[in-house]
Amino acid sequence: MRIIVASLISLLIISCGGGSSSNPSNVDIPNTPSIVNPIHPLIWESATPESVGMSSSRLEEAFNYVFQDGSFTQAAVVIKDGKLVYEKYRGMTDNEANALASTLGENADFYKSLYEQRDQNSYISSWSTAKSFTSFLIGIAVESGSINSIEDSASNYITEWSSDERSSITIKNLLDMRSGLPPACYNFGTNEIGECINAGDSSSGGNIVYADDQLTKCIDRELASQGVTHPWYDNGSSIYSRGAFQYSNCDTMVLGEIIFRATGQDVQTYAEYNLFSKIGIDASWWRDFTSSGQSNGNYLAYCCLDSTARDFAKFGHMLLLGGVWEGDNQKYASYVELIKNLNSYGLQFWTICAKAQSNSNCDEWIVSTIGFDGQYIMIDFQRNVVVVRASLYTPIQNLSQDRKMKLNPGNLAQSNWIATVPNALGSSAGSNISVSAFYELVANSIN
Repeated sequence: MRIIVASLISLLIISCGGGSSSNPSNVDIPNTPSIVNPIHPLIWESATPESVGMSSSRLEEAFNYVFQDGSFTQAAVVIKDGKLVYEKYRGMTDNEANALASTLGENADFYKSLYEQRDQNSYISSWSTAKSFTSFLIGIAVESGSINSIEDSASNYITEWSSDERSSITIKNLLDMRSGLPPACYNFGTNEIGECINAGDSSSGGNIVYADDQLTKCIDRELASQGVTHPWYDNGSSIYSRGAFQYSNCDTMVLGEIIFRATGQDVQTYAEYNLFSKIGIDASWWRDFTSSGQSNGNYLAYCCLDSTARDFAKFGHMLLLGGVWEGDNQKYASYVELIKNLNSYGLQFWTICAKAQSNSNCDEWIVSTIGFDGQYIMIDFQRNVVVVRASLYTPIQNLSQDRKMKLNPGNLAQSNWIATVPNALGSSAGSNISVSAFYELVANSIN
């Protein structure tokens, strides 16, 4: 019996890791798995679609669709699980050049040379996709303490509003396009920005692009009268109430000025230090044409950020990662969470249909930036996918090599302009693709 008990004790000691040696240095210690923090790639790692659970043939089908003749597509990029799995670039086709020539004048060769072959290093322009970048800079300013909260009164920074009813406007009201301020448009009779007088000019947020100073009159706006109709609201067919959604470029210009006054830096400088340099983006923001303002002009917070399609994808990837990572330090996660949980327009981001039903209803929505002429950064948090689509672009810089906007209608030779196609050139030709259909094809390529 003593032998059996002794044997059991020996077995228990061995089972508990006591071993046969009394030297602790010889004891095997299990390896602790190292924690790998997310990274922001300076250069994208490429991967085959199949290695991330996607189908090459179905992705090819999606890209054939979005690059079809007549789409005016310059670039499209797909990122899955943090890897570059598909991209394509091109210049203008003969048919597209002929379509522009027939509606704008000049000959087709002029447009072919202006929009020649593009590649991964070619710039695209954001148009209103820049609004989403401005929004995220607001989130950065909140977390850094320069702004207390997006629920702050905007008049804490736009002090011109502090002594009247505009003091009720919050930063979030501006972010959500529910400020109660009327959209502003350029009046060619007075050569000034004022309240839009028709739905057409206000439909894309207000045509303030014609003004040299695109900020001052945005700040000077008074709250819109409520309980009445306005030509810029629902085509004048509905009674307006303050707080109703009204897309407005001026509201985002005010957000850019809030960043400037709260941090002491314009959006370009603030973005370079706090966002672009952290996630590997090289981008240049356009300014208006005034010689005063924030920095030899006011930065166009509502539009006009130039970068590559690959770098725009890094912004979407940052959102998928839950914010900006520096080592094991994750920043701005709470603001990303607000964006992730959007179910309609908010915080200067849109939602678009990712899976349409046959009856035109939508089964599934994703978050996206949207810019004039079809500029998109689509962020699918569920599938861990980023998709960028951009139209053909060339910067027209005939007045200055600075990116300072000055549009003389019908006279590009005397303009500095964001010449995306087809509509920014004034062409009535339209792109023949649907970005929702493109994204659905991409989503269907996931096995």
